[in-house]
Amino acid sequence: MRVWQPGHHLTRIGDEKVQDWSWRQTARRLSALARLVSPYKGRAALAVLSLLAAAATGLAPPFLAKMAIDRGIMRGDAHLLVIIVIVFLAIGLANWATGYAESYYTGWVGERVLADLRRKLFGHLQRLSLGFYERNRTGVIVSRMTNDIEALDQLVTDGVSTLIQNTLMLAGSAVILFLLDWRLALATLTVMPLMLAATTVFRVYSTRAYRAVRERIGNVTGTLAEDIGGMRVVQAYTREQERVRNFAELNESYREANYRTVVWNAIYFPFVDVLSGAGSAIVLGYGGWLVFHGQVTIGTLVAFIYYLSNFFDPIQQLSQLFNTFIAATAALDKIMDVLETEPDVVDRPLAHELDGVAGHVHFDHVRFRYRPDLPEVLHDLELDVQPGMTVALVGHTGAGKSTIAKLLARFYDPNEGRITIDGSDLRDLRQRSLRSRLGIVPQEGFLFAGTVRDNIAFARPDATDRQIEAAAGAVGALDFIKRLENGFETQLGERGARLSVGQRQLVAFARALVADPRILILDEATSSVDISTERTIERALHVLLAHRTAFVIAHRLSTIRGADLIVVLEHGRVVEQGKHDELLARRGFYTSLYTDPAVATS
Repeated sequence: MRVWQPGHHLTRIGDEKVQDWSWRQTARRLSALARLVSPYKGRAALAVLSLLAAAATGLAPPFLAKMAIDRGIMRGDAHLLVIIVIVFLAIGLANWATGYAESYYTGWVGERVLADLRRKLFGHLQRLSLGFYERNRTGVIVSRMTNDIEALDQLVTDGVSTLIQNTLMLAGSAVILFLLDWRLALATLTVMPLMLAATTVFRVYSTRAYRAVRERIGNVTGTLAEDIGGMRVVQAYTREQERVRNFAELNESYREANYRTVVWNAIYFPFVDVLSGAGSAIVLGYGGWLVFHGQVTIGTLVAFIYYLSNFFDPIQQLSQLFNTFIAATAALDKIMDVLETEPDVVDRPLAHELDGVAGHVHFDHVRFRYRPDLPEVLHDLELDVQPGMTVALVGHTGAGKSTIAKLLARFYDPNEGRITIDGSDLRDLRQRSLRSRLGIVPQEGFLFAGTVRDNIAFARPDATDRQIEAAAGAVGALDFIKRLENGFETQLGERGARLSVGQRQLVAFARALVADPRILILDEATSSVDISTERTIERALHVLLAHRTAFVIAHRLSTIRGADLIVVLEHGRVVEQGKHDELLARRGFYTSLYTDPAVATS
């Protein structure tokens, strides 16, 4: 009698959980693929029908060969032999036609499914909150859109048809083998235990290897994108060799993962060939003995050899497809993880539009931390800003200035308390409506590849040429734009590479102005410009800030002296607030910042 041990029960439960997880993963993948194929179910059905016809016509030739040998050649019936040859040719043509139809419809559906998936994934990325992009490397996200979808390409355009066709060929050949001669069929099965054992081992280890490949190609892509984006910093600090070594390590890790897949392929597929040869040898030996004793016809033996090839070839094809399948399912899992990621910030069911904005902003006992495992950034923040006021936020790095801007734009929601605009909680407003009333100029004005005009009109695509030029003139950007070879139609290149930092910032100011926001957020918008450009921007600020509620996060304290309210932050708390002269008179924390501006960083 077997003695029960606690560990056994736990292992069984663990196995059941793993098995249940595996089934749920499979169901998740199939459900995702079914949703993608659903719009094209008509052509998908034609692909399946042509696939079935191709498999049927592929199974016919060996049986026709048996009839030609046993009933035509052996009996000397030339008329029957001619008929069989004609049928053989007709079956061959039918197989070609159905194979073409299957390839056409499968490719047609597959390419559209991939295009839809790319569009769906990109659209979902637009919905995700800022926190997702701050938690994940850009290159890894790009890898989801490129490498992982490319891995799916072979599966959906060719792999599925190969899977179905070879499965049908395998099953059909097995049935026909038993119908031709059950003794030879059973003799063939003597190699199947080894085949099943080898396939099981191959599946386990190759699955691990291909999952590692998907992980590491994402790391390689992420590092590549990061280093190219930061090439100026890399070269400025002469870190080229270190970055090359770092990339070489990641590349070596990726190579090792790929190498493991190569090793398992090199072990498994030749072994399948050996088993196939062994099966053929068994059939030839035993079948020849049966022919000698008149128990099997020569035509049956020839057909059996052909069907045996149709039996082992699909096994090898399916094993090769397994590599594609594992790579594709690993990629699909990564893509599904992104698609199933919900935005951190979502509109409430009864969220409403923000109309007729006066610009009264109130932070009501706001507490916030970026993640539950991180310390609190804002502690019981209380701040009231009347319409039309310009509020300057100053303080050391980490004081919470940029966090306030992110909360106001509702890139994040407070953990406690609330933020209101004209009495409406931001969580009761539609995000699109809220942000359409905001103008945000970050520390480094991000420009897209396109013309100067396109970048200024980015926040307001229906802006007229006159409005675009007026906005550029108001912020002092018109002169340098006119000096460009094509003026407003000049192509700027990626991230506005053709412009200086100050020029990019002026274009960003013009973009904010043309949007005509009711609430403006300047997140250290003058910290990366030179003194002369800063003076130009300061003059433009009088236009930009007029009749708007504005939050100015200052890097240079000299730029915020004219603010209606200066809020001094330290460790997420308001330690002082008032006008410039009032705060200086108190000789408190603001005075130390103002007299030693080097401590007030971004």
